[in-house]
Amino acid sequence: MDFRGSFKEDPEINLIPMIDVLLVILIFLMVTTTYSRFAELMINLPSAQAEKLTDRPNEINVTVSAGGQYTIEGRAVAFADANAFSAAMRAAGASLKEPVIVINADANAPHQAVIRVMEAARLAGYAQISFAVESAAR
Repeated sequence: MDFRGSFKEDPEINLIPMIDVLLVILIFLMVTTTYSRFAELMINLPSAQAEKLTDRPNEINVTVSAGGQYTIEGRAVAFADANAFSAAMRAAGASLKEPVIVINADANAPHQAVIRVMEAARLAGYAQISFAVESAAR
């Protein structure tokens, strides 16, 4: 009697457990994936309609041009670092009691230039900062 040769089973692969595992992995990936959307903010910059006050004895005018040049009270100052610029601001406001920093920035000046002036004002110990704007009615 030959028991080995009379009956042969064909090997078969059961696909149902593999499909179940793949569906679980797919659901896990769909739940844990973060979808990031890049959105643009459309903003309109404000314009002021208030009248300019003529008498302001406690202000330090800092001007930032579109090319990145800085002036303090009309005197050109090179921006090497925030500490040196804050020292120049302290020298300009040495005789003033609680001065207000007025930043006159060109519309095409980079934001970083204005942030540098604000950082220098913070290092100089000046807490009051104002921005000069163009009047809406020209």
